[in-house]
Amino acid sequence: MSLSQKILNGDLTAASRLMTDIDEEIDSAIKELKELYPKTGKAWIIGITGSSGVGKSTLVNKMVEAFRSGSKTVGVIAVDPTSPFSGGAILGDRVRMQSHSTDEGVFIRSLATRGHLGGISRSTHDIIKVMDAMGKDSIFVETVGVGQDEVDIVNAADTTIVVLVPGLGDSIQAMKAGVLEIGDIFVINKCEREGADRLEQELSFMLQTGDNRSDDWTIPIYRTEALKGVGINKLMLGIHRHQEMLNRKGLRQQREKERVKIEFLEILRSSLMNKLLQKLSQNGNLDRMLETIAKRERDPYTVVEEIIQNILP
Repeated sequence: MSLSQKILNGDLTAASRLMTDIDEEIDSAIKELKELYPKTGKAWIIGITGSSGVGKSTLVNKMVEAFRSGSKTVGVIAVDPTSPFSGGAILGDRVRMQSHSTDEGVFIRSLATRGHLGGISRSTHDIIKVMDAMGKDSIFVETVGVGQDEVDIVNAADTTIVVLVPGLGDSIQAMKAGVLEIGDIFVINKCEREGADRLEQELSFMLQTGDNRSDDWTIPIYRTEALKGVGINKLMLGIHRHQEMLNRKGLRQQREKERVKIEFLEILRSSLMNKLLQKLSQNGNLDRMLETIAKRERDPYTVVEEIIQNILP
């Protein structure tokens, strides 16, 4: 029985094995993903992003508890910084979420960025598919601590939550051109801290003066104290409202098409490049091309044009 068949039969060990193969780019994983793909597209994907130290993991932990209280099954993908020694995720299996480790309705997977920019790892999209095929109702994707350009989560999630905390100074201004523009919901965590009111006022002003959203969704701001579970129920209601809005307006299908387009083009680009490099490298052709370019005997633009013409006459 293949890994994909075992996964569809509920084998968690097989799921973990396939996720490892995906993350390590083992060729056989593609065959398994092909078999799982028809069983995907049902889970609601919730992205959690924000700077390091805002309490994303604690917040996810409490939201998982809320989903499980309603008998919903949950997957969690936690993207961590990469260890410079092992190449793996520094925080491993996320000790802060170990309260769910014995819950069969929760599946947690840590991934290392492995140098990939954008806040998530290159394998995140495929790991989501595996959890989706496992039958998870909702899948949380917690990004590594991000900066203003690391916003890839928007291409993976149905609902994107941006988490902030009081006391980060001019972080709102710094985020304006990046993370601030991708949020469907904003959360001010650790709201018991001084400066929460000011942060909410600044955030509200910037959201109101920003570009109008095409979906006419009014972005809500919620206050939480994740450690104490304060504000979690209101946040869960906000997620539900956003889910209802997307479904009512048919926008989830539209987002899915955009997501598929981005993923398809990336797979196409990567596959074509790998095949092309393999072909060009045969018999030292690539080295000879590069040498003529380095000597200024030929220019790289003409060489590339000729290669493309030979491939696509």
